[in-house]
Amino acid sequence: MQITSLLTDEAVLAELGQRLAARRVDLQLTQSQVAEQAGIAKRTLERMEAGHSSQVSNLIRVLRVLDAMAGLDNLVPAPGPRPMELLERKGRRRQRASGKRSSKAADSTPKEGWQWGDDA
Repeated sequence: MQITSLLTDEAVLAELGQRLAARRVDLQLTQSQVAEQAGIAKRTLERMEAGHSSQVSNLIRVLRVLDAMAGLDNLVPAPGPRPMELLERKGRRRQRASGKRSSKAADSTPKEGWQWGDDA
């Protein structure tokens, strides 16, 4: 099964669990061996393979043991500058994200000659 945004969280967890179990079996490792090498409880690995939620740190530990860390790089790709943005900024990278600016901000500046009580 391919993991897509259309799947429920439970379906994604179940698919990940099946893939972890299949990888473990391909490497001819028992759940006990993987759990011990990963430094987690065997029950935690059992729950992961059954499709239950787990901590990301536990997943990372299991992926290390199963020699599958390369897949994490594709999980959230490193952000790269867009070509047009590089041209506009002359090669400099953005340091901050700015929010949307409203047109009300320009209207809210006080006008000359304003005094207390002129609100009415």
